[in-house]
Amino acid sequence: MPGRRIRLTLVGAIIAVSVPLVATGPAVAAPLSLPVAQRALPGCDSTDEPPKPLKPVPWPQQRYAPDRLAPLATGKQVTVAVIDSGVDKTHPQMRGKVLPGRDYLDPGLNGSRDCARHGTGVASIIVASPVDGVGFRGLAPDAGILPVRVSEQKQVDGKEQGRTVGVATFAASIRWAVDQGADVINLSVVYYQDSPALRSAIEYAVAHDVVVVAAAGNKNEDGNPRPYPASYDGVIGVGSVNEDGTVSPFSQRGDWVDVVAPGAAVTVAVPERGHVIDNGTSYATPFVSATAALIRQYWPDLTAQQVAERIKATADPAAGDANAVGAGVLNPYRAVTDTAAPARQPAAGGLPAPHEDPAAVARAERRSVAQERALWVAGLAGTVAGVALLLAVVVPRGMRRGWRPAGPA
Repeated sequence: MPGRRIRLTLVGAIIAVSVPLVATGPAVAAPLSLPVAQRALPGCDSTDEPPKPLKPVPWPQQRYAPDRLAPLATGKQVTVAVIDSGVDKTHPQMRGKVLPGRDYLDPGLNGSRDCARHGTGVASIIVASPVDGVGFRGLAPDAGILPVRVSEQKQVDGKEQGRTVGVATFAASIRWAVDQGADVINLSVVYYQDSPALRSAIEYAVAHDVVVVAAAGNKNEDGNPRPYPASYDGVIGVGSVNEDGTVSPFSQRGDWVDVVAPGAAVTVAVPERGHVIDNGTSYATPFVSATAALIRQYWPDLTAQQVAERIKATADPAAGDANAVGAGVLNPYRAVTDTAAPARQPAAGGLPAPHEDPAAVARAERRSVAQERALWVAGLAGTVAGVALLLAVVVPRGMRRGWRPAGPA
């Protein structure tokens, strides 16, 4: 809206650093302060010491089993734009994953500076490589990340601090990502006011067959205002669930929620090295973006709308009404492999022969073998019964007749 500045919000809050935590309960309501050490990130006004790597396997990975997905799809040749606080390319699990991008805060840079330590975490959920001694890894490790830096906002003592771009520039960043060939756009950012420029940028992305995934927002307990761009048509709006499957208290409710994914006590990478445990629909969103990347590799002829419909149609049932959970909890494996899921729009043209789910094929083969065995056993049993009847009835009668043919004496 001309003359008014609409603030861009990164929807994630760090709750723990540098210690290997495994969360078993609901999300922590208030973020903890980061420990301060005399060490600054290159080019950033920060003295935060990078945390240590975390060894435990995070609960979302236990649920989604990336090793099971890897033989089917890894996101190869799919580009995911992460429009956020930048993506650090020096982290050991991010090397070779980050493409040259664009920095709208500091023009002339390529989007690889992340002073807020937010965009790196978002991108790591999508593409982090497996590393020995580290439990965390991404769902689509062969995808390419196109970093677009639009904010360095972070929470300090519970307050938001740092620069962000205006809504017109944010809209321009979306258009730029589309023009660079992004297949998926991850928007772990929220505006709480509608904007014609932002709406137009989303329409531009949708018209160019880009899967757009956006966070539903973290203000459920703070008035639950309508979030954008999650509320726009053509966008997959993502809410957050806890490890026990319940909706996270902070996750916003409304008709903008299309699906939910892990967003409480989620492990993510941070710039340079190490990991943190984090909360927010910011971190639920990249699980959906990663799944979209897997689908775009496995089903390359599907449109963006078909990808979105497949993600929703294959979601697992979840407790709560549609405003809280949408279609349900994201299921990446089913989204990639389910041959019963919607795969085309009316008059959309032919699709390639569906890839068969190996597990389903094996089950079908086992059923076929079992059915054949059952028929064979049944046939054998019938033959034996018939012979027994013959011996029990015919033979005694034959003996009485002196084995003469039946008939008049």
